[in-house]
This record gives sequence, C-alpha cells and structure tokens, in this order.
Amino acid sequence: MRKYIIAVAGLFLCSVSFSQDMTKFKLYNPEANAKKDIEATAKEAKGAGKHVMIQIGGNWCVWCARFNDFVTKDASLDSLAKANYVAYHLNYSKENKNLELLSKYDFPQRFGFPVFLVLNEKGDLLHTQTSWYLEAGKGYDKEKVTAFFNDWSKKAFDPAQYKEE
Repeated sequence: MRKYIIAVAGLFLCSVSFSQDMTKFKLYNPEANAKKDIEATAKEAKGAGKHVMIQIGGNWCVWCARFNDFVTKDASLDSLAKANYVAYHLNYSKENKNLELLSKYDFPQRFGFPVFLVLNEKGDLLHTQTSWYLEAGKGYDKEKVTAFFNDWSKKAFDPAQYKEE
C-alpha cells in the first residue's frame, strides 16, 4: 500500500510540474469580431511588409498557453515572430467557435489546438500548421518553431532569394 501511495504522489507531482496556470491565460477574446479583426490584421501586415500569423485556440487550451509562453519568453523567437508576422489569436471555444470563418480556411480545427494559419497581406491562406509537428515532450522545439517562422515568412516568398549567381 505504501508503494502505491508513493507512486500516486509521484505521478501527481509530475503532472503539477508540467501544468500551466490557466487561470491567468486570457489570450483569446470569445466576443471579438474575428472576421473584421483579421481584415484589419491583414491590412496592418501589408503596410508592414509582413505575413499574418493566426493562432487558433482558446483560453482553455494548455498547449496554446505553452506556445505563447515558449515564443514570448524566448527573445530570439519573439523577435523573429514580430519581425515577420502580425499576429492574431482566433478564438475557438464553447462561447464562440467561429465556424463560418474556419470553414473559409478549410477547417483547420481538424488538427486540434493550437493550429496556425499563415496568410499573405491580402488575407489569402498560404499554410496551415498543426502544432504537433512543433512539439517536443511537454513543450515546443526551438529549432522546429524557428524553421516554421522562417519558412513561411514573407522573405521566404521573395523571388530574389532564389536567383542563381
């Protein structure tokens, strides 16, 4: 019995150490007019010479919180994201699933959450990225996230990058 209690306590402590404080996570706005917000984000991206990065998820999503923390707390990832994208956090929750808008982007929720969309400055979908490929253990892999940010940046679509010398 004692071994059983120790094992259960150990599992509990492991789960606590990997847990996220979701009470303070409020990145998504269920009441936002996402269609209007994405149009404004695309307009901002066009003016800044960047692409749009949409992170779809909800304030209930621990992996959404982990991704946000992972990127914003790493100075090199945060600056890479800000240099190449204008970000928008699209809510998916019981209060507002934004289903009409998600149908426009070919149902990215099929990949689970978070899921990322990269749009060009016109608001056209360039890429849908499941976070699963960016994960490592109970977090994210810096090399994979860096590659994702670089591979779908506006610079990656510049024909001058591919001129043979």
